[in-house]
Amino acid sequence: MSPSSPNLLPPDACEFRFVHSSGPGGQHVNKASTAVELRVEVSLLGLEIGAERRLRQGQANRINKEGVLVIQATTHRSQLKNRQAAIARVEEMIAEARKRPKARIATQPTFAAKRRRVEKKKKHASTKKQRQRPEW
Repeated sequence: MSPSSPNLLPPDACEFRFVHSSGPGGQHVNKASTAVELRVEVSLLGLEIGAERRLRQGQANRINKEGVLVIQATTHRSQLKNRQAAIARVEEMIAEARKRPKARIATQPTFAAKRRRVEKKKKHASTKKQRQRPEW
């Protein structure tokens, strides 16, 4: 999270849960709740309809039936750093959802491309024809 970037994540849409992290780390892992689970209510983000739809489609496996986006951050040993990492990931997802996809402009193949395609089909057909048993 850079200080110059606008805050994309409203605090009232977020809920943090801190749990024990898994993996190596010995006593620190067993005692400290450093893993962060960030739960974000998608409907409270204030996204425009298209952006919210793109977010729901792009993160469908992370959004539950209640419409809550669940992110887990366990990469750092510090609770604060994991919290910042989770926020940064959600803000990145929101920024990606706000980008409108480019409209595809339908084009037609050129005459030469059509001719190459037909030639290739004819060559492939003749190759297949030569593999058949000869008729006596």
